[in-house]
Amino acid sequence: MTDTRPATDAGPAGLTSSDEDWQEVLRLASPTEDRNPRTTDIDLLPTAEVVRRITDEDAGVADAVRAEADRITAAVDLAVAVLRGGGKVHYFGSGTSGRLGVLDAVELLPTYGVGDEWFEAHLAGGAGAMMLAVEGAEDDVELGRRDADGVRAGDLVVGLAASGRTPYVGGAFDVAAERGAATVLVSANPQARLASRVDVAILLDTGPEVVTGSTRMKAATAQKLVLNTFSTATMIRLGKTYSNLMIDVRPTNQKLRARIVRMLVQATGLGTDECEQVLHRAGGEIHVALVMLLAGVGVDEAREALRGAGAPGVRRALELLGA
Repeated sequence: MTDTRPATDAGPAGLTSSDEDWQEVLRLASPTEDRNPRTTDIDLLPTAEVVRRITDEDAGVADAVRAEADRITAAVDLAVAVLRGGGKVHYFGSGTSGRLGVLDAVELLPTYGVGDEWFEAHLAGGAGAMMLAVEGAEDDVELGRRDADGVRAGDLVVGLAASGRTPYVGGAFDVAAERGAATVLVSANPQARLASRVDVAILLDTGPEVVTGSTRMKAATAQKLVLNTFSTATMIRLGKTYSNLMIDVRPTNQKLRARIVRMLVQATGLGTDECEQVLHRAGGEIHVALVMLLAGVGVDEAREALRGAGAPGVRRALELLGA
């Protein structure tokens, strides 16, 4: 890519086109910044064809994520080791990438009973940036360093950067390196500048966007799929499911309370009334109720087995009870 802008034009963080760093940004520009030859006439098309072009482009996203399965696996294994060792997973990102990190982290609480003691999301510009863009936040290395102040040795820092060069994320990686934390990068740029600085680089080749540079589209969809896979696989490996059922749901509303009873019915093949009664005797503790129902034991015996099981708890507790 050739820079044709005048020397007075500003690049990221006030750099001009004559600066070495700005030249490097141009050289390593993400494919998401390229023009998509399949959509150059999209503004001339009827609605149905516009929709078809967009959905055709989206159809390749899952393949781009699947191609990084080995790297996602390595990231999951890092997270499992970190969490078993008492550490924490930190997401860092700006804009759409950062918002996806927030979304993934906050949804783990109602789904798996996991809060910010395990997963914490850091968005450039703070909570207000969820709703409004905070100008310049993504280009602020020192902001990334400050937001990473809580990172400790034994933690995992996951940087989310569609471009693979976000200075805010780079600042967080600086702190991670200084403190001995593990690192993962999730980017939509196969030539991501930050990739050489991390333990695991998940580099998604989603290609040019339908609308040039609009990384809230394919790049964001790919990052969301990676995060879904990463956090869900981590929860499964840590015993937060029994079979494919969620057993750490927090019953914060009527729908979730009904889901817990339905889950007990699905896991055991027993009737709704019996499952409700046992859940009540277990004090609402899903793991205890599940072991009681599957092993045919009382509350105290189920709790004792779970205490001796560790994680993943229910499977091991049933083994200890010979069920």
